[in-house]
Parts: sequence; C-alpha cells; structure tokens
Amino acid sequence: MTEDTSNNWERGVIEKLAFEALKEQRRARRWGIFFKGLTFLYLTFLLILLLDLRQPDTFKGKHSALVDVAGVIDAKGGASADNVNSALLSAFKDKNTQGVILRVNSPGGSPVQAGLIYDEILRLRGLYPNIPMYAVVEDVCASGGYYIASAADRIYVDKASLIGSIGVLMDQFGFVDSLEKLGVERRVLSAGENKAFLDPFSPLEPRHVAHAKALLGEIHQQFIEVVRKGRGTRLKESPELFSGLIWSGAKSIELGLTDALGSVDYVAREVIKAEQIVDFTQKENIAERFAKRFGAGVAQSLGLGGSTPRLR
Repeated sequence: MTEDTSNNWERGVIEKLAFEALKEQRRARRWGIFFKGLTFLYLTFLLILLLDLRQPDTFKGKHSALVDVAGVIDAKGGASADNVNSALLSAFKDKNTQGVILRVNSPGGSPVQAGLIYDEILRLRGLYPNIPMYAVVEDVCASGGYYIASAADRIYVDKASLIGSIGVLMDQFGFVDSLEKLGVERRVLSAGENKAFLDPFSPLEPRHVAHAKALLGEIHQQFIEVVRKGRGTRLKESPELFSGLIWSGAKSIELGLTDALGSVDYVAREVIKAEQIVDFTQKENIAERFAKRFGAGVAQSLGLGGSTPRLR
C-alpha cells in the first residue's frame, strides 16, 4: 500500500467517524428537544390543572351572590341542574348574601334540566324568604333560559337582549330518499310496534307525528303555566306571546316578560344595595369536562342518542 493510498484510507475512516458522530449529535439533539417539549407540555398541563382547581376568592362582608346559567341547558354541560342548583344552594346559605343574581345567557335546552332548576329556585326562595333573587339577562334568555328566569322576583335585561321563544322543539333529519338513491336497505328489528318511533331512516307515519305533536303540546303547556305563575299580572298576554317568537329586551318589558333595564353591577349596587359581588358559579375542572365529553362521544358512537324535546 502506497503512502497516498494509506492517507486516503485513514481520511475516509476519519470522515466516516466524524459523520457518524455528527448524526449521533443530531439524533441526541432531536431527542433532547422532544423530551424538553414533553416536559414543557406536562408542566403546562399541571399549571392549568392547578389554576382550574383553585378555589374562587371569597369576600367576608355583605355581598350580592352571582350564579351563571350560560350556554345550552343540559345534563352534561356547565348549565346542568346539578351545577346550577349546587351554586344556588351555596349562594342562599351564605350568611353574608344580601341577594342572589342569576345571570342568564342561554338559548335554552332540556326541559327537564330547566324544570329542575326552576323547582330548586322556588324551594330556596321559600327557605330564605328574606333573600331576594333577580335574573339578569345578557345576550339571550330564550326558551329554557326564560323558563328558569321566570322563577326570579324580577328580570332585568339589556335593551338589545333576546327574550322569549316560549315553545318546544323536536327536530331531526330524514334520510329515506338518500338511502333509496344509494341502494341501501334499512333493516330495523324491534319488539314493540312503536319502538322505531320517528326513525330518521324510515318514512314518517301519521300516527307517530300526531303522538309527537301531542307530546310537544303537553310540554309547551307546562312551560306556559310556569311563565304565567312566575310573571302573574305583569304579563300582557296575546296570541303571539307563547308562539315561540322572540323579542328585544326593550319590547319584552312592554309585554311583561321582563321588568326593567339593568346589568349585574346595577342590580347589585342599586337594587340589592350590596355592590360587592361574589361568584358562586360551579366551575368544572379539566378532568370533569374531559370525562363528560368523552362519555358523550362514546354514547354518540354507540348510537345512544335520540330525538328529544328541547326548550329552544
């Protein structure tokens, strides 16, 4: 082997070793970045969890208690009867509460959940007759949201709030023609001649439609009776009042659906005379929200959902 050949061989080995070392450094750097990122995400998650689990600030003096009804009213969300009723109970029981403000910003939802909240408000008002309760509407107080608000002593709104929608809805899609065009045969096996009631993949049967309308009419009448009981002689009844229409906050005052213009701060300061506000709203933590969404997703994937009446 000549000297040039030997030098070339040694240079090749050195270059190969250097290249492998460089690749190893890059690989180590990538893994380092990965683990650092993983650690950062883990610490961020812990921080969010700790912030999410923190207890709300409390005020020891006389105050106005605030409870939110926000979003769709259903058993799985933040505006469930469990969450709202727990918050209301804590608000009324607090010895420094001078009045309770129910801040409503909801398009409605489950008539059962709305009814449970309504009944609890009446119970608590009976147990604590010296603590007034006022509903304050922000953007929207429709259907189930208004069902709940009607249990308050007075309802305050913004002039541009949306109020009303006193009605009941059951909606779904029909896919009969789509299945025929796709050449798909629908097979339903059931025990009970009405078990496939309003099946979206089967033609509508007049007797099922009639039964559904009677059911909705019954729930609608319950809604109307609740509103009449809550609003009393303030209500300016008309054929359109319970038709499902919505009105502006300003118009709703004229109709007797609500009482006056006012915000949460206004009611606390001018009506309850306790300017300090303490929020008693039950906040779901990350684990609870994940569990509910995961459970809802599983139920949907298994076909456990269905068409149910909604106050919307």
